[in-house]
Amino acid sequence: MSRSFKIADRAIGASSPPYVIAELSANHNGQFDKALAIIDAAKEAGADAVKLQTYRPDTITLDGDSDDFRISGGLWDGRTLYDLYAEAHTPWEWHKPLFDRAREVGITIFSSPFDNTAVDLLEDLGAPAYKIASFEAVDLPLIRYVATTGKPMIISTGMADEEEIAEAIEAARDGGCKELAILHCVSGYPAPAEDYNLRTIPDMIERFGLVTGLSDHTLDNTTAITSVALGASIIEKHFTLDRSGGGPDDSFSLEPADLAALCRDAKTAWSALGNIDYGRKSSEQGNVQFRRSLYFVKDLEAGAVITEDAVRSVRPGYGLAPKHLDSLIGKKVIVSVNRNTAVTSELIAD
Repeated sequence: MSRSFKIADRAIGASSPPYVIAELSANHNGQFDKALAIIDAAKEAGADAVKLQTYRPDTITLDGDSDDFRISGGLWDGRTLYDLYAEAHTPWEWHKPLFDRAREVGITIFSSPFDNTAVDLLEDLGAPAYKIASFEAVDLPLIRYVATTGKPMIISTGMADEEEIAEAIEAARDGGCKELAILHCVSGYPAPAEDYNLRTIPDMIERFGLVTGLSDHTLDNTTAITSVALGASIIEKHFTLDRSGGGPDDSFSLEPADLAALCRDAKTAWSALGNIDYGRKSSEQGNVQFRRSLYFVKDLEAGAVITEDAVRSVRPGYGLAPKHLDSLIGKKVIVSVNRNTAVTSELIAD
């Protein structure tokens, strides 16, 4: 498995800026024009990709009314799974025009399939990659089927333990996937920052040896930006036009200004990481004047002995470093020097 790969010619990995995915999810609220507008806004905000979810209520759950199928607590308390997904799904007939719109405005688009028929639909549309949602990370047959497409795959790991993550990775490999990423995730909606335990990310990178990122369900960008410093190469956030829009996912999604800030600040954080470098930086070059160095503070004739009262450590920093002060005392100058002259090795007899 490679520690870097490309989606639609965009390099993804530690040596590239973070890849930001705007998750459209259910934030169209059943309105096709709103779905188009979200794609446009994601492009304008600077996201690298926009992502759909491809399912119908009957491909993701059963139309049951028992306690097994009724949600208890949280944002969707009291609703049945079937009812929720009937409202939240992106109609399959929307997919082609949504893919067309993304390509028209110049943003990558792909999706999370939830069964094999969804994969087949996305293949017909030329999806450049696939995302496995956290709750499907245990659906190893689905992962293997996605892997047979030969496309890059990103697997979210919310609720999955170490063994289940390893099994999902093995299923992807068994299916033939060679370009794989995993996302650290907390499957709470929203999720508190303190649940994220971001120190898990460098451990995942070391343990699994894959491109690793973050699927972030917190309410702001702090967790996502912090993850970049810990090695996250992908950031996924739910995206909406209006957090108060009333849809199933709106309340924990970013609005356009927040997504633009995430795209900007994630790249800034990545740029700040740089490389291990103790040398003087370009922005410091002009500030050598404010460092300390050795200067003559009295006039000396050629051949004069340098005494303690003849030299001081002062600003600016154009002379020898102050660490040489003791070794200079007792040596001679080889030419006449004036006070306020920088001490340099060329002026001193060996």
